Amino acid sequence: MAKINFPAPPGRLRKMPLLSIKDLNRSFGGIQALSDVSFKVSGGTIKALIGPNGAGKTTLFNLICGNLPPSSGRIIFKDQAIEGRAAHHIARLGLARTFQNIKLYPGLSTLENVMLGRHSRSHTGFMAAMLNLPRARREEADIKEKSYAMLQMLNIADLAAKEAVSLAFGQQRAVEMARALAAEPELLLLDEPAAGLNIYETAELADLITQVREMGITILLVEHDMSLVMKISDEIVVLNFGRKIAEGVPAAIQNNQEVIKIYLGSEDD
Repeated sequence: MAKINFPAPPGRLRKMPLLSIKDLNRSFGGIQALSDVSFKVSGGTIKALIGPNGAGKTTLFNLICGNLPPSSGRIIFKDQAIEGRAAHHIARLGLARTFQNIKLYPGLSTLENVMLGRHSRSHTGFMAAMLNLPRARREEADIKEKSYAMLQMLNIADLAAKEAVSLAFGQQRAVEMARALAAEPELLLLDEPAAGLNIYETAELADLITQVREMGITILLVEHDMSLVMKISDEIVVLNFGRKIAEGVPAAIQNNQEVIKIYLGSEDD
């Protein structure tokens, strides 16, 4: 199997954060989507970001990934300020994401979809690729080999030749994760990975996310399935109307009265 250069699996949680969000704000016209949000993600952990619809979770992901600039605040990844940087620059630093709505390419096989994720690690220029020079052919062969190795690691290599969009929904989720992992990220952002999955597929997803963390990859997760969140998360951040209202280990969040009120409502409600 081709060697994939993931971070070394952590023997214990890093003391220094891999990602720091500091006083982050984002407004759209007169609407304040995020207000002074701050938290840290330690290396080697799974951190979940939860909250009701409209809480600002996907907006926060878009700010971290460079799809949107913040109105103010800092985003520090690997000791570098990345707020306002282009998405492809941030990806090259070692950050990848999946999307709430699966974005696989029709007409391409599972392997070809994963190879697209690997191209962020390519070095061959446009002209070399267009002219099919030897170095471009060698790099393309390496991309193919390492992408197939990723399918093997996630136990979906038997799907390599199948058209990705023809697969079952849970399999498509696995392909999308394989494509993100093909870029060899240090931080993986998962945007509602359990959306549309049944109970058995969600259980498989929990095992898959845990396996990814064991590779040495840090995970920031947005998810509405609370059973999944409580099962796999080391820490949880709760947003409501764009503000952070709680942060802590799963047991503390489960017993937080403000969080309970948001999800269950008060007796007056």
